[in-house]
Amino acid sequence: MVKERFIHPVILCGGSGTRLWPASRKALPKPFLPLIGDATLFEQAVGRVADHGDAARFADPIIVAGAQHSASIERQMGDCSHRFIVEPSAKNTAPAIALAAACLDPDDIMLVCPSDHHIADEPAFRKAAAAAANLAAQDYLVSFGITPDRPETGYGYLRRGEAIEGGYAIAQFVEKPDRARAEAYLESGEYSWNGGIFAFRAGQLLDELAAHRPAMAEAVLQSVKQGREDASQFHPDAQVFSQIEGDSIDYAVMENTSRAAMVPADMGWSDIGNWAALQDALQAEGDRVDGDGNVRRGTADFVDCGNVFASTDGPRISAVGVQDICIIVSDGEVLVTTRDGAQLVGKLPGATDQ
Repeated sequence: MVKERFIHPVILCGGSGTRLWPASRKALPKPFLPLIGDATLFEQAVGRVADHGDAARFADPIIVAGAQHSASIERQMGDCSHRFIVEPSAKNTAPAIALAAACLDPDDIMLVCPSDHHIADEPAFRKAAAAAANLAAQDYLVSFGITPDRPETGYGYLRRGEAIEGGYAIAQFVEKPDRARAEAYLESGEYSWNGGIFAFRAGQLLDELAAHRPAMAEAVLQSVKQGREDASQFHPDAQVFSQIEGDSIDYAVMENTSRAAMVPADMGWSDIGNWAALQDALQAEGDRVDGDGNVRRGTADFVDCGNVFASTDGPRISAVGVQDICIIVSDGEVLVTTRDGAQLVGKLPGATDQ
């Protein structure tokens, strides 16, 4: 057991959150918006990994993000102690995580968390983090397996293998399924959602990356070696880093390693991946929900409506006789989509041309 060992949170801030357009934009993307409660998703992510004095003892967080978000990060971090690694260019999650690993001691345990997810049950999150840290200390590469509550087709899945202390080996990584397979996965009880939260021993992660993506591993190490400190920020060498062919941590490492493991986590998780997902999270919180499942943020009126999400930063939204749609007014832009169509919002010209 390694409960006495500190866990080093690594909070990733990447992407532009185009599926939450028009509220989420390149200048101020999803992590830095107060979508659930008064705190932003980024502030919530930082708060979850503060030292709460329980089994999961957290060190100061490491933030990995591009320079374009530095002002938002420093403003929202306030006086909280942290280290900020400025990613020279967006290369997906594997290089970003490897940058953090290269800045830690090889035996440090790192907990990789997206900055734009919502977790309703924070004690359950910290319990899972402690279990994941124990497995990571044994050189497992650990995913959080989110307990599914519906046949979701928008997430990847993990199939549980043999039981190990505090979790399971991962028997199979499964890409986003169709509806029939998602229903079968839920019925079997053998599958969890891949929540994009990971725990690694820093040295083990770098060793696995070197085995499966040697060019990427070498470029990351060289960019860190040739990087520079600037006040509270660390800048890896941009020229070396630019040579990296980006890839996700799942494709680069997790699906190739023989040491993949998962800890089950039933913690009210949502990736807030689109407006329908935000509506679901607000409904689960009981926040601004009426008896017909309608959710309002700002001034909105409903007559004979069901399961409608209305969010406005000023003008009143009035809806009559509609079902299962999202209506968003933000900064002079208006979006209307069905819940099923919410996944496609990021393809709209307004979202791509922002």
